[in-house]
Amino acid sequence: MTAALSTQSNFADPDAAYRLIVEAHRGISDEQSAALDAALVLILANHIGDLAVLRDAVTLAKRSVVDEQPQASS
Repeated sequence: MTAALSTQSNFADPDAAYRLIVEAHRGISDEQSAALDAALVLILANHIGDLAVLRDAVTLAKRSVVDEQPQASS
């Protein structure tokens, strides 16, 4: 059975979770920050272990990034 992607917070303290991620990037270079993000994504993707859920998460994340980009003027 495939699990559905949960988009609601599962953290008792979502602000603390956010701060933890932000603090992990403090004091490292942009390159190290990108590498940290990539490593974290791969570790958490492996933890999820469900390709359908991962596919949904990638689609949602990509949509949020693309939607935030300014549109080129015609």
